[in-house]
Amino acid sequence: MTAVAIQGTLDEIGMPLVSTTFVVVDLETTGGAPSGSEITEIGAVKVRGGEVVGEFSTLVRPGSSIPPFIAVLTGITDLMVAGAPRITSALPSFLEFAHGSVLVAHNAPFDVGFLKAACELTGARWPPFHVLDTARLARRVLSRDEARDCKLSTLARLFRSGTTPNHRALADARATVDVLHGLLERLGNVGVHTVEELALWQSKVTVAQRQKRHLSEQLPHAPGVYLFTAPDGEVLYVGKSKDLRTRVRTYFTASETRPRMTEMVSIATGVTGIECATPLEAEVRELRLIAERKPRYNRRSRFPERGSWLKLTVEAFPRLSLVRQVRDDDATYLGPFGSRRLAEAAMTAVHEAVPIRQCTQRLSMKPASSACILADMGRCGAPCTGAESPADYAVHVDAVRQAFTGDPGPLVRRLLERISLLAEQQRYEEAAVRRDRLSTLVRSAARGQRMAALAAVPQLVAARRRELGGWELHVIRYGRLAAAEVSPPGADPRPYVDALVATAETVRPAPEPLPAATAEEAECVLRWLETPGTRLVRVDGVWALPWPSAAGYAAVVEARDEDHYAAQPFADRRPLRPLR
Repeated sequence: MTAVAIQGTLDEIGMPLVSTTFVVVDLETTGGAPSGSEITEIGAVKVRGGEVVGEFSTLVRPGSSIPPFIAVLTGITDLMVAGAPRITSALPSFLEFAHGSVLVAHNAPFDVGFLKAACELTGARWPPFHVLDTARLARRVLSRDEARDCKLSTLARLFRSGTTPNHRALADARATVDVLHGLLERLGNVGVHTVEELALWQSKVTVAQRQKRHLSEQLPHAPGVYLFTAPDGEVLYVGKSKDLRTRVRTYFTASETRPRMTEMVSIATGVTGIECATPLEAEVRELRLIAERKPRYNRRSRFPERGSWLKLTVEAFPRLSLVRQVRDDDATYLGPFGSRRLAEAAMTAVHEAVPIRQCTQRLSMKPASSACILADMGRCGAPCTGAESPADYAVHVDAVRQAFTGDPGPLVRRLLERISLLAEQQRYEEAAVRRDRLSTLVRSAARGQRMAALAAVPQLVAARRRELGGWELHVIRYGRLAAAEVSPPGADPRPYVDALVATAETVRPAPEPLPAATAEEAECVLRWLETPGTRLVRVDGVWALPWPSAAGYAAVVEARDEDHYAAQPFADRRPLRPLR
C-alpha cells in the first residue's frame, strides 16, 4: 500500500515554534512552598528561533532571614540581598520582560506557583501565559536508558549544556534553555512544530495516525458530536466538543496517553460530525448516541439501563426491595444508583435507622406463629406476629417515604447519634462504615429529588447569553432536552423562543420519579440550568424542591468526602491538564 502525503491546512499551523518567543525562568526561594516562603532571586532568558535575545536577573530582598541551609544550597546570603529590591519592584520588571511570550520552567509548578503567589501578594494581575514544563516534556521524550532521572543537572549533561546548573537563577535558566532546545529538536523529528502541538504532545505520534489527519478536514468549527467509524460502519467511539474540527484533529496531530484511543484511531477509517446548536445539545446527543450505539471504545454511559433503584413496595406491610426498573405502580423509589453496592449501602443505612421489616415474603393480616431474630434484636417491630399493628408500622413506612421524597432529617439524626456513640466507644472503623452509608443515602436522596423536581415540569424554557452575542435557547420537557437553538447577536430572542417551542420534540412523562430521559441526561440539563447567568424564560408548572429536602444535609456528604481526602495525605493530587 502506497503512503499518501497529506498537506496540512492553514488553521493547523498555530504558533510555529521557530518564530515563538520563549522566556525561560528560574527562581531561588527561601523554602519549598509559596506559603511561608519568599523569592530571593529571579533569572530569565528570552529566546527566539534558537537565539538568545535578552536576559533578566535580579536578587530580591525577602521580608525575613534566609534559612542557613538555603544559604548553603544557593550561596545567597542576607548580606547579598540587603540592597536588593523588594518583590513589589522586581516582579513588575520581570512581567514586563516576559510579556507576550511562552513561559518555560523546569518543574514549572514550583516557579509558576511562587510567581502567582507574588502577584496575589502585590496585587498584580497574573498574565495569561502559556506555560511549558521542560521536566514534564523530558519524561515523555526520554527513555530511562538516556536519563536515569529528569533533574536539571542530569538533562544539562545529556544535552551538553554550556552552563552547569548551580542553584543560581540565571545560570539555571541558561541551562534550561539548552535543555529546551534539545527537547524541541527531538520533538521536531516526530512532527511537533507548533506551540499547540507541543502543549498537547504526550508521546510519539505514529505514522498511521498522522496520515489520517485529513479525516478532520470536513468537520466544522462548531459545537457537536463526532463518531469514529470502522470500515464496516461500526461506531467505535463517540465524543463531543465545542469545536469539532479542532478536537478531532488532536487525535492525529498530538498523541493520546490512553492506549485504547491509539488503538481506536489505528482501526478507524472515518469520522462523522453532527453539528449542534449549543454545547448542551452536544453533551446530550453524545449521551444518547453512546447509549444507543454502545461503542466499544467508550467506557462511560454505555448502559444507563443498568442502574439500581431502591423500591418501597406497595403492600400491607411495605419493605425495601432492590430493583432494576421503575414501574408505574404507585411505589416510592430512590435512585438510580451507579452500582448495586451503593444501593445496598443506602438500604442498610435505612434499616439501621428505621425498624422496617427486612424479610422478603408477602405478609398478610393473619399473624405468624413466631418472629425472626431481628425482632429479638430490636431491629423490627414484628408485624408478622401481630406485635406491631398496621397503624404503628405505617409510621416507619412514612419515615422512609419522607426520606426518599422530602426531608430525611429524622433518619439522619438517628444515624448520626449512633455514629457518635460508636466514636465515643472508640469503635472508629464501625463509625466510618456507618458514616459512609449515611453519606450514600443522603447523596442519592438529594440527587433523586433534584431530578424528580425537574421531571415534574411539563415544559421549561431557559436562555443564557453567549460570549459572541445572542442567546443559547433550550426547551426542556419532563427533564428531557426537547429543542436547542441560538438567536443571532442583536436580534430579539422572543420570536426564536416561540419558534423553538412550536417545533420542539413532543415528550411524554415517565413514571415518577423518572425524567423522560436518562438520569445522566437530566443531570447534564440541571448543571446547565444551575450555572450562573442562565435565565428562566417560561415555566409551565412548578419547578421546586420539597422543603425541607435532602439538599439541606449536604454537610454530611461533604464531611465524609473531606475525611476520605484527609485519609490519603500523600496521594498525588496534581492536576493532569497542562498549566496555563
